[in-house]
Formats: sequence, structure tokens, C-alpha cells
Amino acid sequence: MKAMFLWWSLAILLLIQIVASALELEMLDYKSEHFTCSKGISNCTVKAGAVVLIPECPVDLEVQPVLCCRQGTACRPCLHIHLDIQPRNHQTASYVNVCYNVPELGMDICKILEFTVIPAALDGQATSKQAWLSLLLKDNAVSFNSQVTVYVCSHHSIVVLPSVDEVCSSAAQGVVEECDIPSFSALIDQESHEVRLQVNKADDSPYPLEMCLQHEDNGVCRTCKESTVPLHSVTPCMCFQVWWNKGDERSHRSISCPFRNHTELLQRNVWENVSVSVVQGQMNSGGAMLSWNLTAPCRVEAEVWPCQKGAGLDRCTELVAFRQRLSDDIWRENSRGHWLMPGVFEDVVLGLDLCVMVKGKNSELGPFCPIDSSWWHWRWSLLVLLSLMLAVLAAICLYFLHGKLKRWAWEWYQKECGRLANRGHIVLLSPPDVDGSVSELMCELGSSLCAQGFSVSVDLWSRAELCSLGPLPWLHSQLQHLDSQGIRAILVLTQAAWERAEDWVRQWDQQGQQGKDIVQGVEKEEGGEEVEGEDNGLLQGLSSPYADVFSAALSCIKAEHKLGCAREHFLLVHFEAHSAKPPSSERGLPELFQGLPMFHLPSQSQGLLAELAMGPTGPEAGIGGHRV
Repeated sequence: MKAMFLWWSLAILLLIQIVASALELEMLDYKSEHFTCSKGISNCTVKAGAVVLIPECPVDLEVQPVLCCRQGTACRPCLHIHLDIQPRNHQTASYVNVCYNVPELGMDICKILEFTVIPAALDGQATSKQAWLSLLLKDNAVSFNSQVTVYVCSHHSIVVLPSVDEVCSSAAQGVVEECDIPSFSALIDQESHEVRLQVNKADDSPYPLEMCLQHEDNGVCRTCKESTVPLHSVTPCMCFQVWWNKGDERSHRSISCPFRNHTELLQRNVWENVSVSVVQGQMNSGGAMLSWNLTAPCRVEAEVWPCQKGAGLDRCTELVAFRQRLSDDIWRENSRGHWLMPGVFEDVVLGLDLCVMVKGKNSELGPFCPIDSSWWHWRWSLLVLLSLMLAVLAAICLYFLHGKLKRWAWEWYQKECGRLANRGHIVLLSPPDVDGSVSELMCELGSSLCAQGFSVSVDLWSRAELCSLGPLPWLHSQLQHLDSQGIRAILVLTQAAWERAEDWVRQWDQQGQQGKDIVQGVEKEEGGEEVEGEDNGLLQGLSSPYADVFSAALSCIKAEHKLGCAREHFLLVHFEAHSAKPPSSERGLPELFQGLPMFHLPSQSQGLLAELAMGPTGPEAGIGGHRV
């Protein structure tokens, strides 16, 4: 019940504090330069003047910053100068020279206040308080956060006007032009045990709302995304800044430290978050020392002293003549936003089990003792020992498994070599118009197939054999064991290959018997010479040995078609960088190539490898490519 009463009291105090802060800077209505006098003075006028040195004059000077407003709005910073007059020698007509200096101007500006003292103000019954002058000074040079020096005769007063952020955090919304800031309040939610920051809904702005939290007035304000603070973290020095993020210097902030009243509950939060680290060390002179660092959410008033820990867990006997009081000028803020106070006890006695005690106004904490270094050494030694044991155990396991691993690796190697050796032989044939770019792609394809474990013959790589044997014998030597050794032939399809196949089919239809001779191959005489006569039929007009090989391959495909096994021995590949269908052709794939698996490279490279590795196993062989 008592705690609930304290929380309600704190909530009411916060609201009163926020509302009352709007009245800290007095607001006065202002139309022009305003000069007023007391009832004991008349004929009061003010005019511009010059700097005149008057060593003594009977006045008392008081200067106060105020807000000059027009009908309660559009307020600007002003100076309210109040002079108490003490007339001498029954002087009735008099004047006072009032000057002020703003460092930004670099010059003095003076006003002459002329007035007449009423004789009734001089009798013994009147007091000095009845004779006074009041000047409300508004000047463009007087601005927020500026320093102004006002002097009258030998009297002077230095006034520092509050900053825009300070004024905006205390002025009513909409009163000061520069104060386009959100107003907020801190509300305590007892059910969730947290403080909730609530922005006034009437403060609407197109700019995003930003918020930060700091500890102490000179602490770093750290951006916070959450609008709630856990109740156990709330401290008296906690402050908030809220502003509209306009992206420039116009983003003035509303600053509030609503928990400055050091209530018992908030002070307990501070001390519950105090921590002390202690380290034993040695000074340069050789003596022993005990250094400590005290960390707290707020700067605290406390005393620290070393003590000798006894047999009891909570018993620690103070070492006399070592007690220190925390100083306000040594605190520094750490990365977490808490405040750190370092200290050291010098020339302590070695060999004692020393700790540190801390005592505040109503709290005593400790003992805080150094971390036992021997425990750390023992832990690291145990970790190193375990690591060595694991390493030795792994070495023993590898020694006993070495023979098995070696045997397994050899079996795998033999199996892999056997699998690669059984992949078969590939014959890669060029198109009749082979050029530099196509030949380069063919060489890359041949090298890739070799890397996959295939035995590869490329007509481009066999120029010497082509010249010695001739195109037709070379091709027949490569394809003579199609059935027994799993040989596959790959033809590269280009526009010239397309046109050559169409021409070949037309010539076959026109020269039936001659085509039969080509299908059967070139017969040799018993002496090894080729039979001459009409064996050139369909090979006339070929421009290179690769073109002769290509035409001979067409004859083989025709013969395989008649046997029904062409797709098992021949494949087509098309390099996607080169067009395959001639622009003049209006029909589909040449009749001779229909039914053969065709792969577009490089997009269907995996399908080609799968076709070559698995081989045709039935009607659906070559499913990785296209049947066209």
C-alpha cells in the first residue's frame, strides 16, 4: 500500500513538474520599446544615447530575461531592466544612462532614461521601493543563447539567455516561433511496471518523431526506439529529448528530466544498479595497491574503503585511514550510458584478502572482491589439458584406421577408374563450313568430354590421319565397331550442315544407285587401292576434308536409319551462339536428322552428358535432348 502511494505521488509530481515548467520564463505583452516608472516618478522618456562614463549614480540594477509576445503569441527574447532609484540632494529632474553589450555586435548600445522625481517621494515616509524605473528592451541582437552585459554607472549585470531547446522545453506549444517541438508526458503504468512516454496527439507534424535518453544533464543522449522504460531502470538523473526530425538545425528538441525529485524508490533503483570491479596491482615504487572502478546509472554521493575479508562470508573489517569520498569532477560516462568513477588505494598490506565497501546516504554495498586469479589459471590449464587429450585420442584413432582408410581409398579409386573407362568412345564431327569460332567451341566440347572420362576423337584433332588415310577411310576406321564398343558419333549442326543435309537428300533421291554405293562405303581392290569410277557421286563440290567426312557421315546415318538404330549411334549438338536453321529454309529439320537426339549447348550440357553416360536404353533414350 505504501509503495502504491509512493507511485501515485510520483505520477502527480511528474505532471505538476511538466506543467509548471511552462511558466519558468515570464511572458510580457510587447508593442514597442516599453518604459515605465513608479508612482514617485513622472515625465519618463527614453531615447538613444551614447556611452558616458558616470562613476556613481544612486541606482540598484536588476536584469531578467523574459519573452516579449504579441497577444500571447510570436514571442521573442527580451531583457527586462529594473532600476531602483535613490534620489539625493532633493534632485527632481534627472536621467540614467543604460548601456548593454552583445559580443556578436562588438559594440555598446545605450539608452538615456529621463525622469522627474515627485517631491512626495522624498519625504521620510516614502521608501526607496516607491521610486523605480522599468525598461523592456527588445533588440534583434538579443537572441536565444546569447550573453548580454548591462551596465549603469558602476553597476553591471551579465545575463545569459537560455537556449532555444531550453526555452522550447519550458514554453507552451505555439508561443515561441522557434518552438515547433512535440510536447510529451511521462506516465507510470503500474500493471506493466514501466514508464510510458506519451506525445501529445495535438502536436501533429509531417516530420518523423525522434527520441533519445540520457543520464545526467551532460550525458550523451542515445537514440531509443521504444517509448517505454522498465520501472526498475528509472533513475532521478534520467532525461528525455523529443523532436521532429527535419534534417537540419531547425530540429529543436523538447528536453525534460521528470524524475529529478530524489524519491526513496528511485534512489533504490540507482543503488541496485551499482557495480564495483576490484583489481590488485603493484605501484611503480614497488608497493601494493588496490584499484577499483565504481559504475552507476547516476553520479552518486558515497564513500569507499578497503576492508579485510574474514572467515564469515559477510564479514569485512575496514582498514583505517583509507576511506575516500567520491568526487563530482572525476566521473566519466561509459559506452552503456552509465557513469564510471575510478579510484585506487595505495600502499595496502600484501597477503591480505582485501575487498572494497561502498556506502551511500541510506545504502551500504559490498564487499566487492578481486576475481581469484588462481581459479582462472586452473580453468585455462584444464582447458589446455583436455585439448591435448582429444588430440592424442584422434591421432590414435587415425593410426588404427589408417589401413582401412587406405584400402577403402584404393577400392574407390579402382571403381572410379573402371567406371570412367567404361564410358565408351565419342567421335566428334565438324560441320562442312567449320570456322574459327565453331572450331573453338568444338575443341572446348571435346576437352570437356575427355575430362568426364570419355575417349574422344575429333576430326579437327586428326588432320594428319585424315591426310594420310583420306576422309572416308578415317571415318570408317572410327565407326567400324559401333555396336560392340558403344561408340557414339556427334554431329555439329550449323546452317551449312542443315543445307548440306537437305542437298544430300535431294541428290539421294535423284541418284538412287549412286547413293547405294556411298552407303556401302568405298570398296578397296585387293592391292589396297580405291575403286575408281562413279564413287565421287554425292561428294562432288566439297571444299575441305572435314566436309568430306561430314558427307560420309550422312551416308552412315542413312544406312543406320534403314537398320532402325540411327538414334542409338548418332547425336546432334547445336551451339546456341550460332544459328542452325538457314533463313531460306521453310521446312523443319532435314529428313535425315529427324529422330536423332539433339542438344542445345551450353544450356543442355548436363542432358548431353547424361545421354552419353547412360546410353540409349530403349524407345525413350536421349530424353535429355530434343527429338526433332
